[in-house]
Amino acid sequence: MGFPVPQHDHRACVHDAVEIAEAECRRQGARLTPIRRRVLELVWEGHQPVGAYALLETLGREGWSAAPPTVYRALEFLQRHGLVHRVALLNAFIGCSRPGQPHAGKFLLCAGCGMAAELEDETIDRAVTAAAERLGFSVARQTIEVEGLCPSCRRASP
Repeated sequence: MGFPVPQHDHRACVHDAVEIAEAECRRQGARLTPIRRRVLELVWEGHQPVGAYALLETLGREGWSAAPPTVYRALEFLQRHGLVHRVALLNAFIGCSRPGQPHAGKFLLCAGCGMAAELEDETIDRAVTAAAERLGFSVARQTIEVEGLCPSCRRASP
């Protein structure tokens, strides 16, 4: 998943993410409840990581009677089933571009506009694992977050 072009249609991303999530939940024997589905849709509405309290605020405006634990439980479910990633640097969540496929989370985070892209590069995974093994370390999970400027913000900056 790269950075979206300016006229990008996020509705297509949301639609595809929900279809994939439904299939992945069926495959895993899990249930995508209405609140979980809506949280997933909200996460996918843009390519910017979104925090739990922003989700809670939007749900409240939409008439959902959700409390913080409800949103956190929905995010935990979505994360556990590989449908979203947590971006630690921002304490926020972003949709997973490869649900159902084992992979390490690698994110490019734009400091200009807040957009994010999930980087798909197995050579990075292998390099981290090999470097860790040289130090006698066994990698259980890896997440890499890189902050910089997306193509649009780079073009806009002097």
